[in-house]
Amino acid sequence: MTLLSVQNLSLSAAHKTLVDNISFHVEPGETLAIVGESGSGKTLSALTVLDLLPPGVTRGGGHILLDGCDITAATPAQKQKLRGGVAGMIFQEPMSSLNPLQRVGKQIAEAMLLHGKFSKNTLRSRVLDLLREVGLSDAEHRMDDYPHLLSGGQRQRVMIAIALANNPKLLIADEPTTALDVTLEKQILDLIAREQKDRGLGVLLITHDLGLVRRYADRVLVMDQGKAIEDNSAEELFDHPQHPQTQRLLAARNFAPPPPLPNAPVLLEASNLSVKFPILRGALRRKVGEIAAVDDISFNLRAGETLGLVGESGSGKSTIGLLLLRLIRFEGTVLFDGHDLCRLSKTALNVLRADLQIVFQDPYGSLAPRLTVADIISEGLTLHEKHLTRAARAARVAAALTEVGLPSDAAQRYPHEFSGGQRQRIAIARALILQPKILILDEPTSALDVTVQAEILELLRSLQIRHGIAYLFISHDLAVIRALAHRIIVLKNGKIVEMGLADTVFAAPHAAYTKTLLAASGLNLHSSHATSRL
Repeated sequence: MTLLSVQNLSLSAAHKTLVDNISFHVEPGETLAIVGESGSGKTLSALTVLDLLPPGVTRGGGHILLDGCDITAATPAQKQKLRGGVAGMIFQEPMSSLNPLQRVGKQIAEAMLLHGKFSKNTLRSRVLDLLREVGLSDAEHRMDDYPHLLSGGQRQRVMIAIALANNPKLLIADEPTTALDVTLEKQILDLIAREQKDRGLGVLLITHDLGLVRRYADRVLVMDQGKAIEDNSAEELFDHPQHPQTQRLLAARNFAPPPPLPNAPVLLEASNLSVKFPILRGALRRKVGEIAAVDDISFNLRAGETLGLVGESGSGKSTIGLLLLRLIRFEGTVLFDGHDLCRLSKTALNVLRADLQIVFQDPYGSLAPRLTVADIISEGLTLHEKHLTRAARAARVAAALTEVGLPSDAAQRYPHEFSGGQRQRIAIARALILQPKILILDEPTSALDVTVQAEILELLRSLQIRHGIAYLFISHDLAVIRALAHRIIVLKNGKIVEMGLADTVFAAPHAAYTKTLLAASGLNLHSSHATSRL
């Protein structure tokens, strides 16, 4: 019997068609990948399977059969049983999906208790097994942590554990490895593949990463502007794509970093950076030790240069970005454009921040949901360029939106009205509007599909050439790092394991850990230029 059957599904919002009469199915033991650009309707189609559509989106027609049950006619009790019990779902943004006020172990246990009864010891044991199964280190202690204490990759592992908690028949994975580095990405997808083989698990994979599709999918459904434009086996689709849009998605894109500026001055010099977080235990959360998230790291960054920070989740990449902005406490010295950031007053630091901006990894969590896009992007102008008239600010916002590939009329809309990739463009526009000297990019393309990712990389490249902006580029995607970075720092457990020119590190890595990262990424180590993960 077919595990999932979706026939003639149509979705709309505010009289606009979002999904237009699409059909697909998933058999037991099969992986169907739905791919397409941001806003094509991929995630909405997946959410419909469990009747989890966001407010304002309505189903105009179609039938959905999940394990023989008609979702469109199911009672609330039946839907409750299907959610988690028959189909588990991994959402794209774990920080918005996890409860920030509950420990992660309790959240996994809650998912299990909705579908069965367990003794306290049995429940704890099963939660620990799940956390270990998805590769969360130090699971016994991590299960008592809150989501904000985990890295992006660790939070996504918790989400995967919740999805697998009740042994579902179908796993709906909406960008399941977006926040994961290449080695963990492979581990998670290999885990899903093993579970699929052992249990006959069906997988509905929503992704913009065609490299993953090629390696893990049996069949592929390509969507464009709400329509299904191609449905074929993965092998046939990659070898003989029929639709022009499919061909465009599969077209390889080559990038190379812009040439470095001759005799470029050093903008930022960091020396002996260290960040330590306390280890808390017991009911009173007493400090029993410390963990070094960043351990005695030094580097510099020149005008017009891109320095790439790579490493697994928890290696300290994002922590370095935050400490450079003095958003967390640290030891060491940071000189920016001749100023010692550690000695600046709060007022002086706020003035300097116009030249030192950041794009965060999670665009949904970093954009204020109650502000319009215009208010979000212009906030920096309000703080740093108070002399601008309202008309001048509006013109700057419109120009910034156009520069990142969004229409100027997007200014009066709210973040929830945009796809994940579009929200990241808004975050980039907010950072760029002040024309900073240094831009810290924390996984800026992780939520983007391949075509939009290529556009954003080309945008960043052209901005660097035009304005001489320096980038501190943090990413687990080595292809993206290779496309823009002049130099690379490889991090592991808060320490530098390798540092050097990008071409040298990619062509002849010295550290065994670097070689492992490159092998997991599937990059051609002998290529002289960066390529997309296609």
